[in-house]
Amino acid sequence: MTSRIPRDSRLRLVRPRPLAAAPRAVNQRRPRRRAPRPPEGTPAPSELAGMARSGLAGAVRVARWADSALGPGRAGATADGKATLSEATAERAARELGLTVAQVRADWDTARLAGLVEVHGDSARPGWRLRAWDRDDSAVLRGWVALFDAWSLAHPEPADHEPSAVAEVVSAMPQVLSFLQLSAGPVPVDQLLDLLRQRVTELRTERCEVPYGPQPVPTTPDGPTGQAGPVDASAGPTGAAPTAHGTAGPTVLAQRPGTAPAASAGATPSAGASAGPLDGTALAPAAGAEAAASAAADPAEAVGEAELAPLLDWALRALASVGALTYGDGQATLTPLGSWAVWVKLEQICVAAQSPAGNIEQSAEDMLRGCAQLRPNAARAEYRAWLAARPVGSAVTELLEAARGDDALLRGLAFEALRVVGAPAEPDVRAVVDEPALRPYALLWLAEHDGVDPEDAHEVLTREEATWLWVDTAAAVADHGEAPMLVRHLESALQPTVPALLDEVRAVGHPRTVQVLVALAAAHPDPALAKAVRRAAFQVHTGG
Repeated sequence: MTSRIPRDSRLRLVRPRPLAAAPRAVNQRRPRRRAPRPPEGTPAPSELAGMARSGLAGAVRVARWADSALGPGRAGATADGKATLSEATAERAARELGLTVAQVRADWDTARLAGLVEVHGDSARPGWRLRAWDRDDSAVLRGWVALFDAWSLAHPEPADHEPSAVAEVVSAMPQVLSFLQLSAGPVPVDQLLDLLRQRVTELRTERCEVPYGPQPVPTTPDGPTGQAGPVDASAGPTGAAPTAHGTAGPTVLAQRPGTAPAASAGATPSAGASAGPLDGTALAPAAGAEAAASAAADPAEAVGEAELAPLLDWALRALASVGALTYGDGQATLTPLGSWAVWVKLEQICVAAQSPAGNIEQSAEDMLRGCAQLRPNAARAEYRAWLAARPVGSAVTELLEAARGDDALLRGLAFEALRVVGAPAEPDVRAVVDEPALRPYALLWLAEHDGVDPEDAHEVLTREEATWLWVDTAAAVADHGEAPMLVRHLESALQPTVPALLDEVRAVGHPRTVQVLVALAAAHPDPALAKAVRRAAFQVHTGG
């Protein structure tokens, strides 16, 4: 029996939708994160760009002089393969610009750090930021942020300090800059020095940087600490007794002033209390003065202010030289540009912590696999978040290592992520050009980086390289795509006929040639063509 009640036609206004499409739609339609607003009082981007243009005027002048006076094919631009101005070129620039040679060299180095001049191998040429300097505020601000990121290179580091100490200060300065940004005003240098000391101490503690080798036993007025009981003769050279996993680290049983050795090889102090004497009675936590004296006696836990004061002075002067802060009269204050740049960095950390697809802590390979089903814009957002959470150098190395694997899809995605990295990845990408598996991808990346239109970038590939890339892409489609997609990929080949394609595919020697041809034969609806493809696969397999 059918109902005689009239149906409400309005219910048909919503078009039916396959249930299978629902999860994908949910994944792709994430709520957009509202663009954060800079702190109150931050100048407008146009004003910030004006400040950056003023601060980098000298670098722009030298870069433009080099662009006009040292065009392609002219000698004298470099001398040592590092895009450093030769003596003759520096003197010529000084004469024509009315500067000293030292000023020319300083402005040239600033131009390189700001991306106004780009280094390509053993030569330098004007960067895209120089071309857009007068009309694009975002290019100007990006150039200044690049200089800000390289502040430790903009001012000579102290020669009488260990490189490791300088590296620790460079690693600790982001926390100092964050404190300056949150303070929103002048901060005494003594306060910054205390904060720097704490951060460097944390860095050393994270590395478990403690003294190794035989150490003298601390003494007390009543005699050596721990005299009440014998010392285990099986203890290692640092006083650490063997455990089930080998010798315990010095942080477990190291003897310190005011404490006694643990009762046994496996005994460790409980959280919040020092190790007890040999009879097992727990000691009360040390008083503040005693704890400070103990920390000062251990170079792994305390950093002398005398050691860090000149390094902090160097860091503040270097940041002042790039225009990030003002420094004098015993205090430091972020400039509007510096405050804005630190805020941008903090926002990048927040973006990294809110990785949309949850791949922020994954390895490069796992991250790329997680992005395989995302649309291009969503994948790029994931790449940016993943890159923001780690140093650029190690991230590029990890991406290239993932590209060297057997999965062709990850190879293509790795170079998409490297496009997000941009110029910092160029030396590493250029270094893998001679690797057969990565060469086509690297050549395309370099062509696009040099300004070639992505639609025309394939023209830099030879016929053999283009065919190799076609096979590699077909392998990715065969592993992760559907049969119709593989058939459509056949139409993208450069060769005018299928027999010509098969001949060249067999010649390039791609390791996945047989699997690709077998998959293509199984997917193609034309029986005659499928038979020809299977025959080619058999010939490759047998070496015929």
